Amino acid sequence: MKCSQYQSYDDLPLFLNAETVAKVLGVSPSSGYELMHEPDFPVLRVGSRMVVPKEQFIQWVSAHAEGGERR
Repeated sequence: MKCSQYQSYDDLPLFLNAETVAKVLGVSPSSGYELMHEPDFPVLRVGSRMVVPKEQFIQWVSAHAEGGERR
């Protein structure tokens, strides 16, 4: 497993791209990109770019770290 270079959520930029999502989660860049295409993942599309708002990413991680999805 890869180690994240981020020590705190405060270190994250306001918007995360697929590479940053992957680094934070400690997964491969392709896994980060795939995750951003999941229906429940909080992606914001800006033209052809896909970014994840920092606060929504934190909420998503919290929801999934508690043992599963919240519905």
